[in-house]
Amino acid sequence: MTQELQWIDTHCHVYEENIPGGQEHALQAARDAGVVTMIVIGTDADTTRQAIDIANMHPDVYATVGLHPHDAKNGVETITPFLQSVRVVGIGECGLDYYYDHSDRAVQREAFAQQIQLAHELNLPLVIHTREAWDDTFDVLDAQGTPPRTIFHCFTGGEPEARACVERGAYLSFSGIVTFKTANDVREAAQWCPPEHMLIETDAPFLAPVPHRGKPNQPALVSTVGTFIADLRGEPVAQLARTTTANARLAFPLIAP
Repeated sequence: MTQELQWIDTHCHVYEENIPGGQEHALQAARDAGVVTMIVIGTDADTTRQAIDIANMHPDVYATVGLHPHDAKNGVETITPFLQSVRVVGIGECGLDYYYDHSDRAVQREAFAQQIQLAHELNLPLVIHTREAWDDTFDVLDAQGTPPRTIFHCFTGGEPEARACVERGAYLSFSGIVTFKTANDVREAAQWCPPEHMLIETDAPFLAPVPHRGKPNQPALVSTVGTFIADLRGEPVAQLARTTTANARLAFPLIAP
């Protein structure tokens, strides 16, 4: 990957113990690969605190405050004390996960609705996790009102779901899943996605793209995701890098230009 290209990883978890080489090494490796900004995502009180701590130490790193659907049973009040940090650029990840059901579905829906309201009240972007819950995700969003800057993180739907997201003005954030052999629906969505609605991410240390699949992921590999999508769409890689980087700054306006 040429160094002139600039990438933004809109979703990573570099506080995880299995991040390759450790947190500091992974951040530097990303910079060396042309990643100019990383957004570290909170999923509960502890990881939100860690995300903010990391962002406080690095000017090119930002944080979100979120309660993942797995942890919805903990209550949204457990994360609200972190909202005052100047390094916070979004709410989430939040949403619905009916694959694991680690929290009761009604509790998940309530926590999701509360975090949508936080995004509205604070004028912050909303980062959504949805798994096997598309209908209810859209129902809760429609009931609360989709925030102006809404991001479907690690998009795993097909073109019909992509269209439903874009109709609501949302961004689709594609991860390494788009490179997986069986992810035909996701590739179709990535080919269809209007360029102004596309973001890319790693979700590191999870979901490493091919040819790194099965190993811990890292933010440096966001360029691998971007290059794959550019090739899939028949676009120059530099064009997709410019587009997704510009989109990230629109989706998360508090990150530095």
